[in-house]
Amino acid sequence: MKRDIQTKEDVLQLVDDFYGKILKDELLFPFFKHLDLVVHLPKMVHFWSFVLLDEVGYTTNVVDKHMKMPLEKHHFEQWLSLFNETIDELFQGEKVDLAKQRAFTIAWTTEYKLKQN
Repeated sequence: MKRDIQTKEDVLQLVDDFYGKILKDELLFPFFKHLDLVVHLPKMVHFWSFVLLDEVGYTTNVVDKHMKMPLEKHHFEQWLSLFNETIDELFQGEKVDLAKQRAFTIAWTTEYKLKQN
């Protein structure tokens, strides 16, 4: 039986595995290839630790960071599919459900705001 997300190390594993999939994905890789992952991945660990573990100090607006990107519905669907696939491979529990709900909300909100611009 898999356990729930409980620690920052769990979040690090989730982020590392998720980005490993993104960097191999033909549809999403072009949006991530320019990133300095040494800088970006700790930010994502901090974000998901804030969301899932109530870690304080994260203040960046995730949606605003994506507003200039040419993202379409299928990009969000693929991102969400890879996120859910990754988290399901690693964990199960209440934090998993919360993470999926938050990821869906982020994807939906970003897609909606992009359509408004």
